[in-house]
Amino acid sequence: MKTVEMTLPDAALRTATPPLIVQVVRQYAPSQGGLEDVVANLSAHLLAKGFRVRIITCDRIFTDPSRRLPAFEMIGGVEVVRIPWAGSKRYPFAPSVFRYLADADLIHVHAVDFFFDALAWGRLLHGKPMVATTHGGFFHTTTYARIKRFWFQTVTRLSATGYKMLCCCSRPDLAMFERIAGDHAMLIENGVDILKFAGLSAAVPNKRIVTIGRFSVNKRIERLLDAMAVLVERDSAWHLDIVGSPSDFTVEDLAREIRTRNLLDHVSVHASPDNDRIRTLIGQASIFASASDYEGFGLVAVEAMSAGLVPVLHPNEAYRSLAAAHDGVALADFADPPAAAERIEAAYGALLLQPAETRQRLMDQAGGYAWDRVAQRYIDLYRAVLGGQPFAGSEAARR
Repeated sequence: MKTVEMTLPDAALRTATPPLIVQVVRQYAPSQGGLEDVVANLSAHLLAKGFRVRIITCDRIFTDPSRRLPAFEMIGGVEVVRIPWAGSKRYPFAPSVFRYLADADLIHVHAVDFFFDALAWGRLLHGKPMVATTHGGFFHTTTYARIKRFWFQTVTRLSATGYKMLCCCSRPDLAMFERIAGDHAMLIENGVDILKFAGLSAAVPNKRIVTIGRFSVNKRIERLLDAMAVLVERDSAWHLDIVGSPSDFTVEDLAREIRTRNLLDHVSVHASPDNDRIRTLIGQASIFASASDYEGFGLVAVEAMSAGLVPVLHPNEAYRSLAAAHDGVALADFADPPAAAERIEAAYGALLLQPAETRQRLMDQAGGYAWDRVAQRYIDLYRAVLGGQPFAGSEAARR
């Protein structure tokens, strides 16, 4: 693994016009999700540091493909360009991306999809230096696993050569992408908006659980409902709030799963709520649970920690890495509903013993993911790339 030398002078960026960073991402506001949050937060910090920012994204939200969004919009001082696309939401074909790169100083591609491949293969057309953030690659589910592995070892490996650096947002990502990118892979764990829900969890422990995320296959919400059925059978005081936006599953799909398990009085679904509503729900809860079998990083779990919620998480790679780093995170195998229910009960029991201390410890641990620190690492990388500086490895920077 290689990292950038972090001591470049600001003078390297002193030009008549501030550098333009073009971030390319398949979905952005008004779409909601972890990927969108990362790009929005990074963009805000780049603006604050004097960069210009343009975001290029698809012109339709994947969950509402009939609605075409404005082709151009300013959001929070950031120029947002939306372009037509066709094909799969996992690999949206959008060749018009090349029209909006001529004035870019650096291109930052988010996720491994059509944009990752097309901009790498077409780099002789646009001639811009590029970096990319992996966001878990495309292994979010086991669907077409053999084809994905073949694609990763061939097309993705070749595409990776077009980037000055691949920024891996988790240690599992780093282990995976080092195999194809070697010294051009580095670890920059995702930043988290730790102020958004800071300290909002119930001050007095409450048998209320919240889960937050898209209603997608990899979230395995049905397994969380199975664990809820066990909890409720033991104690009817338990309640679960499912918060997120429809994706692979609709609200009606979830309602059917809830009804099948006789949980209508114990589970509520909140589709695409605003942050104020989410804050209210977090304020009633003490536990954050996720049965997800794949996460690129686990951003929402860290947001939950910043709120003082006790995370009980399925041991996928990203969550195992998070639990190894933070003793406040509990792992539970949601493929085994009774065992998962016991882990939730144990986490709640431990919270009862030291509620204030436990909440504060979780909030403190979340503080290490503050965006100002993470954004600065990206800025240091941009400065190295724009200044034509060599990449220098150091053990301190790797961590």
